[in-house]
Amino acid sequence: MPNRLEHESSLYLRQHRDNPVDWYPWCDEAWERARAEDRPVLVSIGYSSCHWCHVMEHESFEDPEVARLMNEHLVCIKVDREERPDVDQIYMEAVLRLSGQGGWPLNMFCRPDGRPFHGGTYFPPDRRFGRPGWGEVVLAVVRAYREQGDEVEDMASRLTRAIAARPELPDEQVAGRDALVTLCRKLQQTADARHGGFGAAPKFPTPTNLEAILTARGMGLPDGGAFDQVVFTLECMARGGIYDQLGGGFHRYSTDERWLVPHFEKMLYDNGQLLRVYANARRASGDDGLRWAVEETVGWLEREMLAPDGALRASQDADSEGEEGRFFVWSPAEVEAVLGPERGRAFEKAYGVTAAGTFEDSGRNVLAQATGVPREAFAAERTKLLAARGERVPPETDGKCIAAWQAYAIGGLAAAGSAFDVPAWIERARELADFALTRLSDGGRGLMRIWDGQRTRVPAFLDDHAALANALCDLHRASPEPRWIEAALELAGTIGREFWDPAARDLFFSAGEDSSLVIRPSSDSDGATPAGAGLAVLALVRLGALSGRTDLREVATAALETHGPVLARAPLHLPTMTRAAALHDAGIGVAVVIGPAGDSRVEALARRARALLGADDHVVTLAPGERPGWLDPAWLEGRVPGTDAPTAWLCRGSVCSLPATDPAGLELPPAA
Repeated sequence: MPNRLEHESSLYLRQHRDNPVDWYPWCDEAWERARAEDRPVLVSIGYSSCHWCHVMEHESFEDPEVARLMNEHLVCIKVDREERPDVDQIYMEAVLRLSGQGGWPLNMFCRPDGRPFHGGTYFPPDRRFGRPGWGEVVLAVVRAYREQGDEVEDMASRLTRAIAARPELPDEQVAGRDALVTLCRKLQQTADARHGGFGAAPKFPTPTNLEAILTARGMGLPDGGAFDQVVFTLECMARGGIYDQLGGGFHRYSTDERWLVPHFEKMLYDNGQLLRVYANARRASGDDGLRWAVEETVGWLEREMLAPDGALRASQDADSEGEEGRFFVWSPAEVEAVLGPERGRAFEKAYGVTAAGTFEDSGRNVLAQATGVPREAFAAERTKLLAARGERVPPETDGKCIAAWQAYAIGGLAAAGSAFDVPAWIERARELADFALTRLSDGGRGLMRIWDGQRTRVPAFLDDHAALANALCDLHRASPEPRWIEAALELAGTIGREFWDPAARDLFFSAGEDSSLVIRPSSDSDGATPAGAGLAVLALVRLGALSGRTDLREVATAALETHGPVLARAPLHLPTMTRAAALHDAGIGVAVVIGPAGDSRVEALARRARALLGADDHVVTLAPGERPGWLDPAWLEGRVPGTDAPTAWLCRGSVCSLPATDPAGLELPPAA
């Protein structure tokens, strides 16, 4: 019989509904039972497209004897980390403190009051890989809980104090552009000059690092060659196996140094961020050579990830038919069955298909485009293979919409539409933003994190508010409708009211206290996605400069003071906040274009301004005499066209260019 997860809307939880484990979702009932029966609690966390989560489920949670053991001694809670990142963040920090290693599945044992005392990530069904078997772990935990209660209490107390503790930092300071220079140089020291990327295998795209380097480039800061490495990396990724050569879109990460063999799940957050990175690299370099990767990734989003209601789905699984990557890999025989022997062999040579195979000694291959092969050379063959692949059993798609992830796609599409001059992509960003501002808001409760296709759930966290505020700034930069900035300013105000703690002088991940959590989680470091605090400071810096609102500026400055020592010493932990600190130091760029609405000359000046300014800067178009309430009046001082022709000014901080009526005459002012 299905367990309690049968009626949950989370795909990940529903994947466990037929387990013989007596799972609870995250709820008060589970904790009340644990307290009443004095049982340890297992909090088991994962997500629907997590390969090792599936492995542990099949090996252990589907085993009736293991389930009997768990049901007899534990209260077991299943958590979708994408829905409850606050819960995940608390217990991930705990397992990192215990073992120095994190990841998913995350399995944490807690006292009935939620305090963790033991845990880890994946456990095999029996002792192997140097790890104890899962049943062995459960028995040892239960025995310790019953027979060594004082030691368990001591561990729970010490571990909870550790994850709640705030680091003691030296005197507050505001980091600036120097921290961004340091970040670029430190990254460049790890550059792989042969295969692209930074560091060794496994290789993650890490868009937050790439964005920071692109920001430094836009400011003209010395980067030690990091910008050239970014451009090279984007080329290597797009031609590698981490990129879906048939269907478009990027897989999660590469297991090897060549970007060849990925973990095959596709996450919306990776692809939304990478669209913005590729767009901004194109703007900075002027090179249109990777346009195809952006076009194909947008095509994948619209073909496979866009729901009829306007939501973007969260992710696609790595597994199909019980095997990781089965949907994506090819043998020579499979290729030639579709393309014929002659064109099949030519394609195999161009895309690295061999009889030996490149994927797990299976004789099957991950497609990767050889250097020097023009993208258009095998367009017809890729179309045929994509159609043939469509006859296979596809990986499962997690249909929930997550506010922050949809925001990454909005920003990516807006930036790509602007950089590559594709109005349809900007229009898609507008539609997605409309969805976020209507369907992801729930009456008087404000922004919500999850849309499950029928209703919203889970109040939005700091990253949701901050990601959407930044995305709306990006959209306004590409499509200057006042409503985008007005909505972004509302979100920024919410960040200051609900997530900023004046006493701690810091931003917290959740709004207010939650009695179901053992601590109130603060923002963590950047990872696959930006840390919420870094995103929030970035949004506050951008919007505070544009609007002149002192409340936004004060929160941004105070947060940068709090984190200044970390940014100065270890900027690689917080690349998004380091980027925000540099922008705060240099001053946000603002282009003001004044001319009649609908005049093509206004758009020509705005287009030139977008090409010159940084990705986080603003472009404002106004009719003569217009004075919007959301714009700091200081940006309009002296902005009176000398003729009837539309006129533009480019400013950074307090330094502005001379007025220009011809796009060719528009230039960036010198850096202050």
